[in-house]
Amino acid sequence: MALDNSTLEKILHRGVVEIIVEEEFVSLLKAEKPLRLKMGFDPSSPDIHIGHVVGLRKLRQLQELGHRVVVIVGDSTARIGDPSGQSATRKMLTAEEVKQNAETYMQQLFKILDKEKTDAVYQSEWYGDFDLEKVIRLTSKFTVAQFLAREDFNKRFKEERPIAITELLYPLLQAYDSVAVRSDVEFGGTDQKFNLLVGRELQGMEGQRPQQCFLVPLLVGTDGKAKMSKSLGNAIGVTDPPQEQYGKVMSLRDGLIPDYFDLVTDVTDLEIAEMRRAIKDQSVNPMELKKRLAREIVGQFHNTQSVVEAEVHFERVVQRGEVPDKLTELQISFNGLQKHFTQKVIKRTMPHLDQHEFDILQAESNTLNSFFIAFESSTPVHIRVHLSDILTQIGVVSSRSEAKRLISQDAMEINGDKASEETGARDGDILRIGRRRYIKLINSDGIQ
Repeated sequence: MALDNSTLEKILHRGVVEIIVEEEFVSLLKAEKPLRLKMGFDPSSPDIHIGHVVGLRKLRQLQELGHRVVVIVGDSTARIGDPSGQSATRKMLTAEEVKQNAETYMQQLFKILDKEKTDAVYQSEWYGDFDLEKVIRLTSKFTVAQFLAREDFNKRFKEERPIAITELLYPLLQAYDSVAVRSDVEFGGTDQKFNLLVGRELQGMEGQRPQQCFLVPLLVGTDGKAKMSKSLGNAIGVTDPPQEQYGKVMSLRDGLIPDYFDLVTDVTDLEIAEMRRAIKDQSVNPMELKKRLAREIVGQFHNTQSVVEAEVHFERVVQRGEVPDKLTELQISFNGLQKHFTQKVIKRTMPHLDQHEFDILQAESNTLNSFFIAFESSTPVHIRVHLSDILTQIGVVSSRSEAKRLISQDAMEINGDKASEETGARDGDILRIGRRRYIKLINSDGIQ
């Protein structure tokens, strides 16, 4: 890719919030000498999402101009957790957790970056022998007052919420990465501005040319509120199956459509400007724009056939409410569930029973959705097992409260009928959870 005015304009302003210092950065580009472009990743989770792709796409553009990307795997800083934008101290990860996450991270990065033009380095290459003397020397270069001027630290300090010493170290460690790899430009989201500037300042202290700071926008997640994050459940993962990626894009609020086109696709600025106008004056059906966006995103990470199948699936299952041809089959032991819930109910209602009496009552329960338990009177008591309990026990949802929420929101059906908490389940039943997830229950009892 030649550095013509059109290319330069795209690099400087498409998907960019701020470049510090833009004039210096332009001069470096025009010098046509290969630059070392730094971007660090803390493998705090095993996967990356399209929020990360915003910066990665910018790096790929510069790779095509002949520049080299240096990806720093934060196997040291990940154990601390980046305090940027955080209102509380983050949980420290173990070395093994970081190692496992880093392996999948690296595989996924090369879905966007050119592997041949990328150097991947681990912080442990220089922090492995970072002794106390080096730590003291590094910390002596900055003051507590400088770090408390940082917005998130300042807010927590004023509200008397804890700030761990390790969190104060984080920007210093990230900054030293820039010194270690002699980066010319560092890329990061807008929440990283403080960290990138510390790196720029530290390089100057160490006699290096201060790096340029390239800040990209934070992509809003599918909830339309917070930045995209796996931990918030509002992320579109780069390794998500095609149907899942497509469905998540289709769930976006209409107002986010142009921003997504701008930050994670190659659709022209002129077309995006027309989209914004059309959405504002309601001259276009947002559904059609979202379908195009979904095709663009799925196509980046999967093949053309997957795009077609994902769209057909969405139109059939979501728009027309049909059951998909391919269902997730969940094999469960109905006898095991029956036993579990029978024990739970009997022990709760009749704790005085001995084992023999308990076994007799348990044997009398023969359905998944109800138990008939005889008390000393001749009147049977009908005890119903709630669907929320069943779904939690078999791992379909993470908690009973989540199941109850889905049921109360009419987001769950069994065999096409609205589910209630007291609905039972049988072998072969088809559960619809949310708009796109279908599960067929298979009784594993007797399956060899």
